[in-house]
Amino acid sequence: MKYLIINGVNLNLTGKREKSVYGTETLDDLNAKLAAYCKANGDEAAFYQSNIEGELVNKLHEAFLGKTCDAIVLNAGAFTHYSYALRDAIAAIDIPVAEVHISNVHAREEFRKHSVLSEVCKGVVCGFGVGSYIAAIEGLKNC
Repeated sequence: MKYLIINGVNLNLTGKREKSVYGTETLDDLNAKLAAYCKANGDEAAFYQSNIEGELVNKLHEAFLGKTCDAIVLNAGAFTHYSYALRDAIAAIDIPVAEVHISNVHAREEFRKHSVLSEVCKGVVCGFGVGSYIAAIEGLKNC
């Protein structure tokens, strides 16, 4: 399978910000681990990150229209909690999407406990760092 791993707002600062929440691994570290994991399992991974909501929407459209992947793993960051544009883009495509979070969003601030994306995603994994992404990859492979 070919996975598109999309990371949203502020995830480019992973490993540099709020290390007690997000850890010390950078986004490049995380992507390298995911690429190696996929390769070891006969899969492929492509990566994309943007802090701009519309660019994330465009990437979802591009994946759908260009048939560039079989499944999408999405960590939308804070957009998870209020981006109806991302929600509608996920609902509009026929590629399964898994919502992921590095931290356990349910153990954090109240506003993080609600996702506008979850109901249009195949599943949600949070709280396991890079393991959240791996669990989502396995879940998408087996759905």
